[in-house]
Amino acid sequence: MTVTHRMLYILFASVLLSWLVIPGVWGEESSQILIKQAMDECHEGRRAKDETVRVAHFERGRELAEKAVELDKRSADAHFALFCNIGERMRANGEVLFSVFEYGRMMEALDKTLLLNPNHMDALSSKGTILIEVPGLFGGDSEKGEAMLRQVIQKDPQSINARMVVARLCVERGEDQEAFDLAKRALELARAANRDDLLPEAEKTFSEIQTKQASK
Repeated sequence: MTVTHRMLYILFASVLLSWLVIPGVWGEESSQILIKQAMDECHEGRRAKDETVRVAHFERGRELAEKAVELDKRSADAHFALFCNIGERMRANGEVLFSVFEYGRMMEALDKTLLLNPNHMDALSSKGTILIEVPGLFGGDSEKGEAMLRQVIQKDPQSINARMVVARLCVERGEDQEAFDLAKRALELARAANRDDLLPEAEKTFSEIQTKQASK
């Protein structure tokens, strides 16, 4: 065996050994890639104007997220990516709960995210929003939801969604100044971060609050 052949043999053996000894590392890297791709699909779906395109992004994102969960069931981010795509797919359908099973699967993914990582800010923001928007008959709890969103605002200076939702609650209670401050900050954050998936809603929320205040 020549020196070159011996070196190639050693290199091949080393690569093979790495696959046998640390398969979990490769799986973790793959799951992280899938999570990023799934979240990218969710964000692109939010940006898309055409409904067919939106739905296609969310369905592709769901497939990627489900693969990520299969690879790493202990990944909070994988479960959140699954929640994101299922939830946005339902919103694309006019926010109609077109399937009890789908709604249950969405909430299962969200609850699993928080079970694995109780400080997952995006998941806390989503759970708080759902508790506010869902009627009490179906498990909603506006007071608890607002408390969760205020926790997110306190811990995450960059939170956009939590600020928008709490701002709308403040308007309903006549707490105009806090509503204005929260909505204005949410809009500033959306613009600064180039979050064009959230910017239209941030602009709408701020505009509506300004209009209500001007009419008083």
